[in-house]
Amino acid sequence: MEETREYDKILIKNLVLKNVTGVDSWQRLKSQPVVITVWLYTDISAAGETDHVTNSIHYGHVTKGITKLAETSTFKSLEALAHAIVKLCCVHFGAERTVITVEQPKALLHASASGVQLSRSRQDFNNDDIVETLGDVSKLGYQDVVFVKDLRLHTIIGVNPWEREEKQVVVINLTIYPSALLYPSSIHYEDQQKKSHHLRTIVRTLTRHIEASGYKTVEAFAVAVARLALEKCHVNKIRVRVEKPSAILFADASGLEVTRDIKWLRDVLEAEKKSGHHFAHGATLEDEIVGKNIPSSYTHTSFIALGSNVGDRVAHIYHALDLLEEECSSVVVDTSFLYETPPMYYTEQPAFLNGVCKILTSLEPVELLAKLKRVEEIMGRTASFRNAPRPIDLDILFYDDVVMETPDLTIPHISIQEREFVLWPLCDIAKGMEHPRLYKTCGQLLSQLLKVTAESEQGPLKIEKVIPIQKDKQIWHWNSQTYIMGILNTTPDSFSDGGNYVDVDKAVEAAIRMKDEGAAILDIGGMSTRPGADDDFPEEEEIRRVVPVIRRLREQGFDLPISIDTFRANVADAAVEAGATMINDISGGSRDPKMLHVMAKHKIPVCLMHMRGDAKTMMNKENTTYDNDDVVDAVSQQIHDLIKRALAAGVYRWNIIMDPGVGFAKTAEQDFELLRHLGDMVAEDSLLEGFPTLMGPSRKKFIGKVTGVEEAGKRSYGTAGAVAASVAGGANILRVHDVRPMWEVARVCDSVWKRGDHRHC
Repeated sequence: MEETREYDKILIKNLVLKNVTGVDSWQRLKSQPVVITVWLYTDISAAGETDHVTNSIHYGHVTKGITKLAETSTFKSLEALAHAIVKLCCVHFGAERTVITVEQPKALLHASASGVQLSRSRQDFNNDDIVETLGDVSKLGYQDVVFVKDLRLHTIIGVNPWEREEKQVVVINLTIYPSALLYPSSIHYEDQQKKSHHLRTIVRTLTRHIEASGYKTVEAFAVAVARLALEKCHVNKIRVRVEKPSAILFADASGLEVTRDIKWLRDVLEAEKKSGHHFAHGATLEDEIVGKNIPSSYTHTSFIALGSNVGDRVAHIYHALDLLEEECSSVVVDTSFLYETPPMYYTEQPAFLNGVCKILTSLEPVELLAKLKRVEEIMGRTASFRNAPRPIDLDILFYDDVVMETPDLTIPHISIQEREFVLWPLCDIAKGMEHPRLYKTCGQLLSQLLKVTAESEQGPLKIEKVIPIQKDKQIWHWNSQTYIMGILNTTPDSFSDGGNYVDVDKAVEAAIRMKDEGAAILDIGGMSTRPGADDDFPEEEEIRRVVPVIRRLREQGFDLPISIDTFRANVADAAVEAGATMINDISGGSRDPKMLHVMAKHKIPVCLMHMRGDAKTMMNKENTTYDNDDVVDAVSQQIHDLIKRALAAGVYRWNIIMDPGVGFAKTAEQDFELLRHLGDMVAEDSLLEGFPTLMGPSRKKFIGKVTGVEEAGKRSYGTAGAVAASVAGGANILRVHDVRPMWEVARVCDSVWKRGDHRHC
């Protein structure tokens, strides 16, 4: 600090006033009580010697000045009110330094108070027009804090069995250090450079996690809360105090306090990156993922909504994404899942396909809007009545942290909070992002809107997650049924049907039979990947086995989607050119460096499967040993990495299906563990949240182990049990040999377990 002398201090303690500072705990813009405590640093020596108050700062005058300022003005936040009072004290009343605490006793529903504390000196106000200063001249800004007092929540916490039975009260006190002076931008990881969330958003985010958690120790609880605040809410530094009032009978509480900052977070992320482990509720440091080339001038981030309900909707959306990069000085770096939604506002028109993409751009907002309008014009959108049918609709939802309003453009988009068709896809890629005007995350806005629509006269909207399994020729609605994928191996050595369909005519006959039996898609493979198989023979031979079958089927008008089962890029490329509409890669795009490019180029669905090693090594002890004996966590982590690489390469999120890979680098018990926890892998807030799942248990060895059936072709009954377990766990596609029996099993299981909420996978 620059001060070397000790100043005297004048105190005004707990001055209670009424003021409009933001919204109250029910989101209403109305007058609220605020409690103000001020310390004014000055020299009272003259007043002490003369006994004349005129030689000091008169606390009565200060009180009147603060009262007039607070009760005759409206402030957007407590921070704005505190800054205004600090300036009043330093500039108008001449305090050398002012420390102010402003609290709102009823600002948050479950906390006794929230507030802010600021320190500034007269030196910080070298310009009369400045109200809010960083405190960088005096260096006092380092001490700024925002706080929450006594946030009382209910959660499971404790190691004793009785503590695991019932939720108990925990009391949390948060102290957040918001100053940008604390840390240079060079130490932030990429996501942390965002503006810190509003206090209300932070508390909502932490509350949601805390009340759903079940930590055994207060230590883990406190550290997790601190990490979420740093990582999800983008704060620089936080102190978390956790108390358990019911822990000790003859004490008010037990607890602990931790302080963490972004330096600590970066160290943790680095360690997790090296270990390959990711915190389920957080982000990770980006590793060296080969993706698109991004010019250095593309420094702005924007989220763009895409919609189409005229003509070939899928083709329109794909064309628009291409034009965003070709015409708009932008690169598409992420996409949402795709949704089919009913029309809103003007309802006498076809259903829409809706999605959201994240772009990096060099354009300013108004320039970007003009380019988007140009893309709409290129794609044939013409002037018509408002909310009319359209081949493409492009809207800027967010642009950096910008808040702006012009006659032609409002950022954030003015209607985000009332549109499910925007919020569902937006939450796929920006669930934790805060709306800079509404002080809620996108996830919180969606949750609030769903409650409103559920209680409306019309009831919940039918918004369905879809995949363009054959572009716009065929769109699957993930929640309508569990889809059956028929296995067609054109190999001489597959584990249960090797040699059956090496002849093209026999393969075509089998494909038609499987369609008649209820298959929704075929998976054609020209290489056996059973344990011990030869998976290193020339790719020309693999192409020779599969391409003629695909071509013949298409020539005969076969209209089901066809998946090519291969990990080789050239095989996949040739198969797609022949008529395949999906790529099923057992290596998740990791064995052939060209595969992700082929997947992105063709813009078709892909299945990314988990495995370790190759056909010869995948069942050895090294490849079937998982950290902490937790196969579910390890598989989730590794599929998450595969998905990140696919997205970075330009594969659209809505085209990605994940497969845990039962039977591949897993023991029988590990296969059953994956079946038990299949639903957990894609549950809310998991690493793989929302991704559709393909399961391939058919005739696998783990079924034979528990049934005693050694011959793979006779494991149909055991397969039926695994199929039922897969449907119960939320599987979306079942890859099977015995199509008709498993189709019947799936139909019965769907009738029992099919989700009623159309908006989830």
